[in-house]
Amino acid sequence: MRVVLLLFESLSGLKVNFSKSQLVGVNMPASWLSEATMVLNCKVIPFVYLGLPIGGNARRLAFWESLLNRIKSGLSSWNSKHLSLGGCLVLLKSVLSSLRVYALSFLKAPSSIVSSIESMLNCFF
Repeated sequence: MRVVLLLFESLSGLKVNFSKSQLVGVNMPASWLSEATMVLNCKVIPFVYLGLPIGGNARRLAFWESLLNRIKSGLSSWNSKHLSLGGCLVLLKSVLSSLRVYALSFLKAPSSIVSSIESMLNCFF
Protein backbone atom coordinates (compact mmCIF):
# COMPACT_ATOMS: atom_id res chain seq x y z
CA MET A 1 0.00 0.00 0.00
CA ARG A 2 2.86 2.35 0.83
CA VAL A 3 4.45 1.64 -2.56
CA VAL A 4 1.23 2.57 -4.32
CA LEU A 5 1.04 5.85 -2.39
CA LEU A 6 4.70 6.64 -3.11
CA LEU A 7 4.09 5.87 -6.79
CA PHE A 8 1.14 8.27 -6.67
CA GLU A 9 3.49 10.91 -5.23
CA SER A 10 5.99 10.52 -8.06
CA LEU A 11 3.36 10.53 -10.81
CA SER A 12 1.19 13.38 -9.56
CA GLY A 13 3.76 15.62 -7.92
CA LEU A 14 1.67 15.69 -4.75
CA LYS A 15 3.03 14.58 -1.41
CA VAL A 16 1.25 12.20 0.97
CA ASN A 17 1.71 13.26 4.58
CA PHE A 18 1.67 9.93 6.41
CA SER A 19 1.84 11.51 9.87
CA LYS A 20 -1.52 13.21 9.24
CA SER A 21 -3.07 10.19 7.53
CA GLN A 22 -5.56 7.93 9.26
CA LEU A 23 -6.35 4.30 8.58
CA VAL A 24 -9.88 2.97 8.95
CA GLY A 25 -10.38 -0.75 9.19
CA VAL A 26 -13.79 -2.36 8.83
CA ASN A 27 -13.96 -6.07 9.64
CA MET A 28 -10.17 -6.29 9.62
CA PRO A 29 -8.04 -8.20 12.11
CA ALA A 30 -6.45 -5.92 14.69
CA SER A 31 -3.04 -7.44 14.01
CA TRP A 32 -3.20 -6.45 10.33
CA LEU A 33 -4.24 -2.90 11.23
CA SER A 34 -1.39 -2.49 13.71
CA GLU A 35 1.14 -3.76 11.17
CA ALA A 36 -0.26 -1.46 8.48
CA THR A 37 -0.05 1.57 10.75
CA MET A 38 3.56 0.76 11.61
CA VAL A 39 4.48 0.43 7.92
CA LEU A 40 2.54 3.51 6.83
CA ASN A 41 3.41 5.56 9.93
CA CYS A 42 -0.19 6.66 10.43
CA LYS A 43 -2.98 6.36 13.03
CA VAL A 44 -5.92 3.99 13.30
CA ILE A 45 -9.29 5.58 13.97
CA PRO A 46 -12.48 3.73 14.87
CA PHE A 47 -15.18 4.14 12.27
CA VAL A 48 -18.35 5.36 13.96
CA TYR A 49 -21.46 6.28 11.99
CA LEU A 50 -24.36 7.97 13.78
CA GLY A 51 -23.14 6.76 17.14
CA LEU A 52 -22.60 3.09 16.34
CA PRO A 53 -19.26 1.53 15.48
CA ILE A 54 -19.19 0.16 11.96
CA GLY A 55 -17.44 -3.15 11.54
CA GLY A 56 -17.70 -4.11 15.18
CA ASN A 57 -19.18 -7.35 16.42
CA ALA A 58 -22.84 -6.64 17.20
CA ARG A 59 -23.08 -9.85 19.23
CA ARG A 60 -20.73 -8.45 21.89
CA LEU A 61 -22.11 -6.39 24.74
CA ALA A 62 -19.29 -3.83 24.45
CA PHE A 63 -20.55 -2.91 20.98
CA TRP A 64 -23.80 -1.59 22.47
CA GLU A 65 -22.20 0.39 25.32
CA SER A 66 -22.29 3.67 23.37
CA LEU A 67 -26.03 3.34 22.71
CA LEU A 68 -26.76 2.47 26.33
CA ASN A 69 -24.67 5.40 27.54
CA ARG A 70 -26.48 7.78 25.17
CA ILE A 71 -29.86 6.61 26.46
CA LYS A 72 -28.70 6.92 30.09
CA SER A 73 -27.33 10.40 29.52
CA GLY A 74 -30.51 11.42 27.74
CA LEU A 75 -32.57 10.26 30.69
CA SER A 76 -30.36 11.78 33.36
CA SER A 77 -29.81 15.17 31.73
CA TRP A 78 -33.38 15.80 30.74
CA ASN A 79 -34.92 18.83 32.40
CA SER A 80 -37.51 21.06 30.90
CA LYS A 81 -39.11 24.07 32.50
CA HIS A 82 -41.39 25.04 29.63
CA LEU A 83 -43.17 21.74 28.94
CA SER A 84 -45.78 19.94 30.93
CA LEU A 85 -45.03 16.49 32.33
CA GLY A 86 -47.00 14.90 29.51
CA GLY A 87 -45.15 16.94 26.89
CA CYS A 88 -41.80 15.96 28.40
CA LEU A 89 -42.74 12.30 28.36
CA VAL A 90 -43.90 12.38 24.76
CA LEU A 91 -40.83 14.26 23.56
CA LEU A 92 -38.39 12.13 25.50
CA LYS A 93 -40.06 8.89 24.48
CA SER A 94 -39.98 9.84 20.81
CA VAL A 95 -36.31 10.90 20.88
CA LEU A 96 -35.09 7.87 22.80
CA SER A 97 -37.28 5.50 20.82
CA SER A 98 -35.84 6.83 17.57
CA LEU A 99 -32.32 6.02 18.83
CA ARG A 100 -33.39 2.44 19.49
CA VAL A 101 -35.27 2.06 16.22
CA TYR A 102 -32.31 3.37 14.23
CA ALA A 103 -29.81 1.09 15.94
CA LEU A 104 -31.99 -1.99 15.82
CA SER A 105 -33.17 -1.42 12.24
CA PHE A 106 -30.04 -2.92 10.73
CA LEU A 107 -28.34 -4.69 13.64
CA LYS A 108 -29.61 -7.57 15.73
CA ALA A 109 -29.02 -6.81 19.39
CA PRO A 110 -28.58 -9.49 22.02
CA SER A 111 -31.67 -10.04 24.14
CA SER A 112 -29.90 -8.76 27.26
CA ILE A 113 -29.29 -5.39 25.57
CA VAL A 114 -32.92 -5.11 24.46
CA SER A 115 -34.17 -5.94 27.94
CA SER A 116 -31.80 -3.44 29.57
CA ILE A 117 -32.95 -0.67 27.20
CA GLU A 118 -36.59 -1.49 27.93
CA SER A 119 -35.98 -1.53 31.69
CA MET A 120 -34.22 1.86 31.54
CA LEU A 121 -37.11 3.42 29.68
CA ASN A 122 -39.78 1.74 31.87
CA CYS A 123 -38.11 2.98 35.06
CA PHE A 124 -38.11 6.54 33.76
CA PHE A 125 -41.67 6.51 32.49
